[in-house]
Amino acid sequence: MAADRVHAALPDPPLQSEDDDKEEEKTFGNIFAELESVDLPLGTTLRSIYDDQPNAHKRFMEKLDARIRNHDREIEKMCNFHHQGFVDAITELLKVRADAEKLMCQVTDTNRRLQEAGREVTAQTEEVIRCRIQQRNMATTVEKLQLCIPVLEMYSKLKEQLESKRYYAALKTMEQLEKVYIPRVSQYRFCQIMAENLPRLREEIKEISMSDLKDFLESIRKHSDKVGETAMRQAQQHRTFNSAVAKQASTGHYTKPVYSLNGRTHTHTHNGLMMEEDSGEEEEADEEVLTAQDLVDFSPVYRCLHIYTVLGDRETFENYYRKQRKKQARLVLQPQANMHETVEGYRRYFNQIVGFFVVEDHILHATRGLVTRAFTDELWNMALSKIIAVLRTHSSYCDDPDLVLELKNLIVIFADTLQGYGFPVNRLFDLLFEVRDQYNETLLKKWALVFREIFELDNYSPIPVETEEEYKLVVSRFPFHDAEIEKQDFPKKLPMSQSVPQIYTQVKEFIYASLKFSESLHRSSTEIDDMLRKSTNLLLTRTLSSCLQNLIKKPHIGLTELVQIIINTTHLEQACRYLEEFITNITNVSPETVHTTRLYGLSTFKDARHAAEGEIYTKLNQKIDEFIQLADYEWGMAESDGRASGYLMDLINFLRSTFQVFTHLPGKVAQTACMSACKHLSTSLMQMLLDTELKQISMGAIQQFNLDVIQCELFASSEPVPGFQGDTLQLAFIDLRQLLDLFMVWDWSTYLADYGQPTSKYLRVNPATALALLEKMKDTSKKNNIFSQFRKNDRDKQKLIETVVKQLRSLVNGMSS
Repeated sequence: MAADRVHAALPDPPLQSEDDDKEEEKTFGNIFAELESVDLPLGTTLRSIYDDQPNAHKRFMEKLDARIRNHDREIEKMCNFHHQGFVDAITELLKVRADAEKLMCQVTDTNRRLQEAGREVTAQTEEVIRCRIQQRNMATTVEKLQLCIPVLEMYSKLKEQLESKRYYAALKTMEQLEKVYIPRVSQYRFCQIMAENLPRLREEIKEISMSDLKDFLESIRKHSDKVGETAMRQAQQHRTFNSAVAKQASTGHYTKPVYSLNGRTHTHTHNGLMMEEDSGEEEEADEEVLTAQDLVDFSPVYRCLHIYTVLGDRETFENYYRKQRKKQARLVLQPQANMHETVEGYRRYFNQIVGFFVVEDHILHATRGLVTRAFTDELWNMALSKIIAVLRTHSSYCDDPDLVLELKNLIVIFADTLQGYGFPVNRLFDLLFEVRDQYNETLLKKWALVFREIFELDNYSPIPVETEEEYKLVVSRFPFHDAEIEKQDFPKKLPMSQSVPQIYTQVKEFIYASLKFSESLHRSSTEIDDMLRKSTNLLLTRTLSSCLQNLIKKPHIGLTELVQIIINTTHLEQACRYLEEFITNITNVSPETVHTTRLYGLSTFKDARHAAEGEIYTKLNQKIDEFIQLADYEWGMAESDGRASGYLMDLINFLRSTFQVFTHLPGKVAQTACMSACKHLSTSLMQMLLDTELKQISMGAIQQFNLDVIQCELFASSEPVPGFQGDTLQLAFIDLRQLLDLFMVWDWSTYLADYGQPTSKYLRVNPATALALLEKMKDTSKKNNIFSQFRKNDRDKQKLIETVVKQLRSLVNGMSS
């Protein structure tokens, strides 16, 4: 009916040809096939129906009705074909219905009974399921705990390591926790807390390790003194041992091939510290040699270095360590203000410096890169400059040669110790030359006191020897040889005084003292010989010479002492060659060597002897002046006393006794002294006559003065000192003699007539001298002879005097013009 309605609504299709019908049937067949297919979209198919021809819709509807009818017929045919079977099936189904109901009842009953029977099983099954779930949860828990337990154990281990201060191991544990364990269980909260705590723990370890480092730096600052003392003692023992080895080797008795200290064999390790091996001969009482590791615990610096390395902050640690050590170096190099007063002050100073650099050397070799060789060299160069400046300053304050010598020994041990650790010490040995000069200066000052004391205690008299033992004792101290004295019987006297052997012995002691400084300076025998000779020359030419000069100038030193000093210097001068031999025997350097310095003792003692001789002349003249001052002439006396003045006789007796002492002096010295004394006496007497304060002189006074001059001439002719030829000594009084003869004889005519002639009898009389003395006599005549103008002789004499005065004045004026 639907098809009929559709068909009635569609217009009749137009007539078409047979080919068109076939094509149309094919097209619509395809369209229906597409419509009947439920998988294909219908939009495109329907659009193709309406988009073709204007009547396509109508034809489609017609074809659709025809196809519907065709399908209806096919359905009807199929239903007719299966209808009987369907009826039979329904009939059978009805028959089965009763059985189905019965079966349903049975199934229901069976299900009920099964439900009742399975209820207990279900409960047990549920229990089993619950247990299985618990078991699975437990397994899962155990599995997770097995993952967490190592984390917790490692964290517990970390805590234990922190408590026991094993920080480096703790950092390794943290690293394992972060990289291995925590990532396995990172989803748990406690692991997150752990992971958050690890950076804080690292910072704590960093701070603690830095605190330990600060404690370590403070510790090594305190222990540097002990470390340095130990190192310097070992170096000193090593040097002493080597010296003993050298001596034994030179004598062929040395058998030990190794060097040992306190029964232990010592070798240097890679870090330069002394290592010990048992020699098998060590006694239990021997003191064990300590090293830097024994005295200082280096574990804090190792630990801190490892910690900062693990933390990736090694550079910060290195910079901090080096900065702090530089500060400590500056503190160590700062000496105490009174360091120069005792050797202990210097020893503590050196011990601290050695300890500092021994520790640095150990750190250099025991760690990799914490300090570098360049850093230690920089520190050493800075320290070396400071040390040299300090020693220069403080050694200049030292006035004790023993202290300077101790300082030198300390510097040598100090240099040897640091040289053993690879530090350059050439500048220290150069400094020792400056210290040597200071040492020599202090020695010279000390020996100056020694010489002064010897001179003060000397009795300045020949050495008496009562027995041959005493003689041998003196000769053993001083090289004295005199065949004549050796032939004399005991008791006898040696010409020099006690100071000579003492001075000679002290010069040798000075050479020994100077030699002590040259020990261990690594200098050749020639250099040591040169140093000894130069220092000995300074002792002789400066110190001993100065002491002799001061001694000679002392007021209490009399003529006898001066004579003995001349004798002493003569013997000391002769002993100089023995001093040279003494130095040669010490140094084994031949004196014929080209550059060997000679001793200047000859010139020293010659200068001293000349000074003593000059002082003898001066003191003789002073003594003569003292006697002259005692002269008390009555210049207006009418006649002389007929005998020489008392003061002059005392003076002559003094001169005789004095010149007797001069018999031990060299001949020229005694002759010169005698001639000088006579000349000075003659000059003094002449000055007495011509004194401007003396206004008048009588002929009686002239006669008395003549008597005194005669005694002087008699003294000169008595040859008080042997060696003068003829009247040489009397010529000292020739001026006085001619002047007095002129006035005594009153031979003015001869004087005036022969004046200027080489053969003149009064050749030595100066007109001015004669004029001065004549005027003094003229005034006396006027004063004493008031009535002389009434006597013809007196008047003639007065006229003669006036005439002579005029002529003398003309001579004087002629000389002046």
